[in-house]
Amino acid sequence: MDTDQYQSVNRKFAAALLDEMCGESQPLVLVQDYHFALLPRMLKESRPDARVALFWHIPWPNPEAFGICPWQEQLLDGMLGADLIGFHIQAHCNNFLATVDRALESRVDQEHFAVIRRDHETKVKPFPISVAMNGEDSALPAIESSPMERARLLRPLGIEATILGIGVDRVDYTKGIPERFRGIERLLELYPEYSEKLTFVQIGAPSRTHIKRYQELMAEVENEAERINRRFRTEAWSPILFLKRHHSHAEIVRYYRAADFCLVTSLHDGMNLVAKEYIAARQDERGSLILSRFTGASHELPDALIVNPYDTDELARAIHTALTMSGDERRIRMARMRAVVKEHNIYRWAGNLIGELAEIRLEPAEADQPARRDGPARDNVIQFATMSGI
Repeated sequence: MDTDQYQSVNRKFAAALLDEMCGESQPLVLVQDYHFALLPRMLKESRPDARVALFWHIPWPNPEAFGICPWQEQLLDGMLGADLIGFHIQAHCNNFLATVDRALESRVDQEHFAVIRRDHETKVKPFPISVAMNGEDSALPAIESSPMERARLLRPLGIEATILGIGVDRVDYTKGIPERFRGIERLLELYPEYSEKLTFVQIGAPSRTHIKRYQELMAEVENEAERINRRFRTEAWSPILFLKRHHSHAEIVRYYRAADFCLVTSLHDGMNLVAKEYIAARQDERGSLILSRFTGASHELPDALIVNPYDTDELARAIHTALTMSGDERRIRMARMRAVVKEHNIYRWAGNLIGELAEIRLEPAEADQPARRDGPARDNVIQFATMSGI
């Protein structure tokens, strides 16, 4: 079964980590994302003196939605082995606490955002992840946005356009790519003056191509782009250009800096770093961000044009607003968003998360637990996993 494989992978990582920590006193461990929900408990059972944090990159649903999972108790118990659990936004923390309160025998401390289970306290806090600003990232090329740069990007692709939009995503069903294509289609229906002027470039990195659902999604995205292009394209122009390959960060930055607007239409996203990458790339304080309300980023970036990606008309009107906005308003909005991203950057995220973990006080019995010095504890981890029924 898939669950057996999931447990096996978690046990293997636990064994490797315990081997790595051998001889270290009170180590700090950061576990990341849904692949390792069982890992914190496995680690703490063998190393009570370790401080363990789990950062969850995807949204946490409400208790009713999570309740459909047949293994919810095992997953939650595994996660609560951590001393600290981080999500992107407070709403996800609230959902997690409500889920634990409904599904497990535990005490939820709503005032301090903590869970006490098996005499162990787990803090639950938001840590909004971010990116480095251009001045902090030496890997970013020094390219200024301009009509000439836009032409240099599009000419080799056989496209002539004076207005450029950009989307950057893994081809994943949560990203709302077909929805944004239909937004471009509706824009051309409502505002035909953009015909032969606006091209939307979608950089779509293939993802999980061995899974049938993802294969079907890739076909849907390609078919939707072609359908819309057949409706509107001319000899020298197409409204949508779908680039189906992986691009380097430097390549993507060129599009960010040349684009008049960036579309982020996720149907559900923990944060979405594309939105912040676009802002970080706009040293010229030009360009507009059109952002789904279903992203964690929308909570931090109210100066973006916030949209419901399921509302095609609203999406089309937001693009029109972005393109007709005065230069002063565009610069003011972008400057404010850049200030947010600069202050709350990736280094602050890491510092806050690790700093919070390091300050957690272990119970005396945990802190006094000696570090193992007798070699790898692989057999102990596997025995624990089997005995606990995980």
